[in-house]
Amino acid sequence: MNLKLPKTKLLLSIDSLKQLTILFIIAVISACGGGTENTSSLDKELREIIRKQGLTGNPLENRNIPDIQSPLAQLGKKLFFAKSLSGENDTACATCHHPLLGSGDGLTLPIGVNATSSDLLGTGRTHSSIAQGFDGGPTVPRNAQPIFNLAVYDSVLFWDGRIESIGKTPNAQGIDGLGLMTPDVPYGTNDVMAGDGLAEAQAGFPVTSPEEMRGFNFVAGQDTNQLHDRLAQRIGNYGLGFNELPYNNWLKEFQTGLNSTQKAEELITYANIRKAIAAYERSQVFVETPWNAYIKGNNSIIDDSAKRGAKLFYTSIKDQGAGCYSCHIGDTFTDEEFHNISTIQVGRGKGDGFTFDDDFGRFNITGNEKDKYAFRTPNLLNVEVTGPWGHTGAYNSLESIVRYHLDPVAELSKFNFSQLAVGTQTTNAITNTNAALLQRETIDTQVDIIDTRTQLSDSQINDLVNFLKSLTDPCVKDASCLSPWIPSITEADPDGTRLNAEIRFY
Repeated sequence: MNLKLPKTKLLLSIDSLKQLTILFIIAVISACGGGTENTSSLDKELREIIRKQGLTGNPLENRNIPDIQSPLAQLGKKLFFAKSLSGENDTACATCHHPLLGSGDGLTLPIGVNATSSDLLGTGRTHSSIAQGFDGGPTVPRNAQPIFNLAVYDSVLFWDGRIESIGKTPNAQGIDGLGLMTPDVPYGTNDVMAGDGLAEAQAGFPVTSPEEMRGFNFVAGQDTNQLHDRLAQRIGNYGLGFNELPYNNWLKEFQTGLNSTQKAEELITYANIRKAIAAYERSQVFVETPWNAYIKGNNSIIDDSAKRGAKLFYTSIKDQGAGCYSCHIGDTFTDEEFHNISTIQVGRGKGDGFTFDDDFGRFNITGNEKDKYAFRTPNLLNVEVTGPWGHTGAYNSLESIVRYHLDPVAELSKFNFSQLAVGTQTTNAITNTNAALLQRETIDTQVDIIDTRTQLSDSQINDLVNFLKSLTDPCVKDASCLSPWIPSITEADPDGTRLNAEIRFY
C-alpha cells in the first residue's frame, strides 16, 4: 500500500488554456476515456442500475457512529494500542489491525505473539523462536479482517460468524437488546456476558487466542471470563495484577473516558474495556468514496473504466457480467451471509479434514453440511487497501482475487505459491482447495455464483478492478487523515507498553 502525501497540482494559466484547440481537447478526452462507449449512455445505464439496486451512496444512514474525539473512543484507542492486553505484553489489538495497514496487518496470515520484534509490522514480521510448535511460519489460521467500517455489520463478525446477533436488526450493529451468540455458549443461545453489540462481543475474543494475544502460559487452563478478569486486574492495578506493568495511569484514563469517579476495582472491568475498544473500532468509518459521490450525482468523479466495471459488477453472470452484486449487496457491499467460493486454503487451517490442516469455515459453528467451506462475505468498502485478500490472505492483488472468483479451477492450477510469506504452510493446499471445490459443486446453495467460470477479457477485468478502487475513501491512503486513530508521540502512554509501530509495506 502506498500512503499518499499532499500532491502539488499543475496549474495552467488562462492564456495557456486559450491556446488549446478544440481538436486537441477532443483527442485528450478520447485518449483518457479508455473506451469507445458513449459516456452519457453509460451513465444512463448506471443510473438505472443504481435505482434498481436501491443504492443511496450513504452506507451509514440511520447508524449510530461514535466520534473518534469522544472520551470513550479515545480511551478505546489507548487500549487498542496497549500490549498489556496480551498475556506476555508483546501484542496489541493494533498489531493485526493497524490503520496504516488498511486496519489489517498487511500479511497473508497474522503473526501475533512471540514475534522477533513486537513493534515491527507488515513485511518482515516473523516469529522469534521454534517454541510452542512454531516453525517460523504464521500460526494464526485466518487472514486478519479489517476494522475499517466494522460498523456496517448488523448480523455477524469474524470469517465464520462466530459472533452473531440474534435479532439482526437493520442498522443496529447488534445493539438491539436481543442478545448475541459467541463461542462461549452453545450455538443458538444468548451469551449474557458478550456485551452490547457485535463490536463489544468481538473485542472479547482476540485476547483469548494463544496465537493472537494470550500466549501459551498466561492463566493457562482458565476460561474466557477468568482471563478477562485477570486482564482487567492488570490494567486496573489491583488484585493479582497489582504492580504488573512498568507504571500504571489507567485509572485516570478510565475515569475520563467513562465520566466516572469510581475506584479501579469498580470501573476497570473487562466489560468497560471492551466497551471502549468497541467505540474506537466503530468510529473507524471511511465511506466518502468516489462511487458514493457518483451515486449522489457526480458523473465525472469516476472514469469510464470504473463505470464499465460497475456495470459488470451489477450484471448477472447469465447476462455476461461478473454477478458480484449477488453477495456484495447494497451500500455496504455485503449480504452478511456465508458462501463457499473455494479460495485457496494455505496455512495451518483449523485442524479439519483428513489432512488436519483444512478449514471448514462456517460449518464449525453451525454443524450444517451446507456451511462447509463457507465464509462470511466481507464488505468491499476500501477493499483496495485491505489486502491480502481471501480468508487465508492468499491473494496479493485485487486482480488475482477477481480472476480467482471468475474461474477458480483455472486459477488454482496456475497459482504461484512462491509469492506467500516464507514458512506459510502449503503442503495440502491443492488437496484442501479441491475439496472445497467439490463441496461447491455438490451443495446447491448459490445458483447465481455456482458456475462462475466466466470468461471476461483482460480489459474487462481491469475495468472491474478500477471500479473496486472507486470504493476507496481517500482518507485511508493518507497518514495525516488517519492520525486521529493513531496515538501521537505527545499522547500519554498509560502503562509504557504502547505499540510504537515500525511498518514495512514491502
